Amino acid sequence: MQLADRMAPLQTNVFADMDRAKANAMAAGQSIIDLSLGSSDLPTAPHVLDAIAAALYDSSTHGYALFHSTDPFRRAVATWYEQKFGLPVDPETEVLLLIGSQEGTAHLPLALLNPGDFALLTDPGYPSHAGGVHLASGQIYTMPLLADHGFLPQFQDISPQVLSQARMMVLSYPHNPTTAQASLEFWQEAVAFCDRNQLVLVHDFPYGDVTYSGQPAPSVLQADRQKRVSIEFFSMSKSYNMGGFRVGYAIGNAELITALRQVKANIDFNQYRGILQGAIAALTGPQDTVHQTVETFRQRRNTCIAALDRIGWAVPTPTATQYIWAQLPQPWTDNSIDFGVQLVEATGVAVAPGRGFGKAGEGYVRLALVHPVAVLEEAVHRIANFLQVHSPHRIRGKTPPVKGTVGR
Repeated sequence: MQLADRMAPLQTNVFADMDRAKANAMAAGQSIIDLSLGSSDLPTAPHVLDAIAAALYDSSTHGYALFHSTDPFRRAVATWYEQKFGLPVDPETEVLLLIGSQEGTAHLPLALLNPGDFALLTDPGYPSHAGGVHLASGQIYTMPLLADHGFLPQFQDISPQVLSQARMMVLSYPHNPTTAQASLEFWQEAVAFCDRNQLVLVHDFPYGDVTYSGQPAPSVLQADRQKRVSIEFFSMSKSYNMGGFRVGYAIGNAELITALRQVKANIDFNQYRGILQGAIAALTGPQDTVHQTVETFRQRRNTCIAALDRIGWAVPTPTATQYIWAQLPQPWTDNSIDFGVQLVEATGVAVAPGRGFGKAGEGYVRLALVHPVAVLEEAVHRIANFLQVHSPHRIRGKTPPVKGTVGR
């Protein structure tokens, strides 16, 4: 059977390779501590679950959910944005329900790109951003994110020839996987750059609340208050621990929202309206659970950073997201995939190889803080034992690693 050429770039996936390595480790009897996936282990708030449960017995929620039936959700989103960012939002023309934000970022290129058009993507970046461009038969121009520049793209490095063929730029801050943040001044620069070059500015914004400064990260719409060039994607997965419910939305330029709605209408209906009742409860109800989630990840971050430091692995303390972005020691600086595969097979600890997020991610691994602190300490203990065997010259711990008991 012959598949379409556009499928070729989708054939290989580092995370599928890691999934096989995890399966092999489990088959060999390892107990797995999975730090490779950003799926939160924290529960959805009770008032959200109550709203969903109540809807189950309302037969009016059992049918198809077309666009106009999502009006209450879209109004809740508009009010939430107005309160949070001081931005006026038209729920009818500037908000679109999505089955998770990944659906939107993957489908938007179908509305924007003709075959051969360029999309400007960050490297490293979230893999589905590239997948959507490939499916739209577009070309990818990667903007390297380097530590020397705070993991921010350097717009002046993009060639005029590429810009002449480019139609969209995708950014995401707070950033997965580097954990970097972007200031409002950066967003103003990005909006002006896209405006000058007739680019759509796409902001993937799932970690907007997961910051440790006490303030949410800036929305791109704060820099583009007229919504001239921008569209933003938000997910209920991180702030509200609703990953499995698959609720997200797009907000921004009305023409872009209409175009994405037209693509979506040819692919799917919306999710069950009872789930939307839960999402409305999350957005309009008490927000203390969001703060509790952030505090939980702050404690886990502090524990994990301190444990890594004790074994001699110095890692910058992230100011946002539920991840740690760690530069690998020798001899792994050029092969994060081998490190990830060998680590999970030897210890049961699974991390995400940086190479899976792009070429510029090579030499790093991402650790997701999706386990309690005791489990994270056990994971670092196992990593220390692995490094003592494979990188003994790197272990200079201030105190010997404490033998863990979790997962044994």
